[in-house]
Amino acid sequence: MMRPLVNLFCIKFCNFKNQIQRLESLIFLIFKSFNIKMNIQQYFEFCLSKKGVTEHFPFDEDTLVFKVGGKMFALSSLSNWEKGTPAVNLKCDPERAEELRANYDDIKPGFHMSKVHWNTIAINGDVSDKFLRELIDHSYDLVFKSLTKKLQLEISELAN
Repeated sequence: MMRPLVNLFCIKFCNFKNQIQRLESLIFLIFKSFNIKMNIQQYFEFCLSKKGVTEHFPFDEDTLVFKVGGKMFALSSLSNWEKGTPAVNLKCDPERAEELRANYDDIKPGFHMSKVHWNTIAINGDVSDKFLRELIDHSYDLVFKSLTKKLQLEISELAN
């Protein structure tokens, strides 16, 4: 009498264990899907949220450029976003730029930019959203600090 109950328990437990494993796999897939990379709207809003930032198309109707104090700190091709291969060019401290390129496959020397001061970051690659935001902040800060003290003061006094 006891043996059938033990067998039934084992069967139920094995089914329960399989269900938990399937549930864990499903949860992993759900969390993985939440690791969606920054989209064009988020990129646009993040860049424009910084003090004194303006948007421009100085080269053509495809290349969106963000400037602070009249100087570029970020640019990106809109058509590349549409194709599903988004990338952004960001200014970077030269030593840090080399370090980033060595540590991330998706950070390359700036496309059509000074390879010393600019990086191109592939959005759908190994760079997290959080880190991309930090790189945008770094680029903005570098350019902001290069502005005259007078212009820095004017921008700092702007309301967000």
